[in-house]
Amino acid sequence: MTDNFNIRDSLWDPFFPFHSSISNDLIIIADSFNLSLSTPTNPCPTRYSDTAGEVNSVIDLMFLCYGSTELDQHSIHPDSCLSSDHTPLSINIPINKEVVCTSKLLIHPRSEQKTVFIEEIISNFKNLDMSNIADTEKLERTVNQLRAIIDQAWTKNAKKLRISKHSKQWWTEEYSHSLNNYRMSRSLDNWKNFKKVIKNTKRSFFNTKIQEVANKSHGLWELMNWISRHKLPAIKAIKYDSCPCLSMESLWEALHNTFYYKLKTLELVKRVNLVLG
Repeated sequence: MTDNFNIRDSLWDPFFPFHSSISNDLIIIADSFNLSLSTPTNPCPTRYSDTAGEVNSVIDLMFLCYGSTELDQHSIHPDSCLSSDHTPLSINIPINKEVVCTSKLLIHPRSEQKTVFIEEIISNFKNLDMSNIADTEKLERTVNQLRAIIDQAWTKNAKKLRISKHSKQWWTEEYSHSLNNYRMSRSLDNWKNFKKVIKNTKRSFFNTKIQEVANKSHGLWELMNWISRHKLPAIKAIKYDSCPCLSMESLWEALHNTFYYKLKTLELVKRVNLVLG
C-alpha cells in the first residue's frame, strides 16, 4: 500500500520533530491489513517544495507485508520526479522460476485400466519371495521391489493427459465413448444416451466427493461456498454521539459514558421505586 498520505510525522521524517495521533490511526489501519511501515533504502524527502522558505518533507509512504523478508524495504528516486514535486517510490518483487506441468499420467477411477492395474500389482506381489526377510537390508530390497512393481504397472496402464482450463475431474472413458458415438452418428438416440451418461457420471462423481468430505470431517456444510472462511472488514468504526471513535481514548470515553449512563439510570429507577413503593 503506497500513496501520498500528506501526513508529516517524526516516525518517518527525521527532520520533523512532532508526532501526530493521525499517524497512529494510519498505522492501525495498515496493521489491520497485515501491513507495516516500510523503511526506505535511501532515506530522503519525498516531496520537494517550490515555495521559498518551505522545507522539503516526507509524506509519500509505503506499507508492505508484515514480517516478509523479501519485501521489507523500498527505494526513493529523487532524480526521477520530472515535472512533479513528489518522488517516485519503487520496490523490487522477486519472481521465482516455476515449472508448470501441462500433462500428467492418470488412471480413471472407474475404468478398465484401473482393474488391470490392480490385478497386475496383486499378481506380481504374489510372486515375491517374502519368506526370508531376516534383516534391514533384505527388508529394504523387498520394499524397493514392491515399489518397482507399482511403478511399472502404473506406467503401463496410465494414460497421459494434457492439462487445460477445460479439464474435468469427472470425465470418464464411458463419457468419451458416448460423445464419440454421437459425433459419428448425429442421431437423436445417441444424443439422449450421451446426456444420460453425463448426468450419471456427474452424479456418481459428486456423490463420491460428498462421501469423502463426510467421512473425513463429518461436515457436509463444508461443500457450501458460503461456509468458507471470509475476510473480515479492515475496521468497523464505532460511533458515539454520531462521531466515529478512531482512537483508544475516544473508544474508552464512549464505553465509559455508555455504562455510566446505564448505571445512573438504574439508580434513578431504584429511587423512584422506593418513593412510589
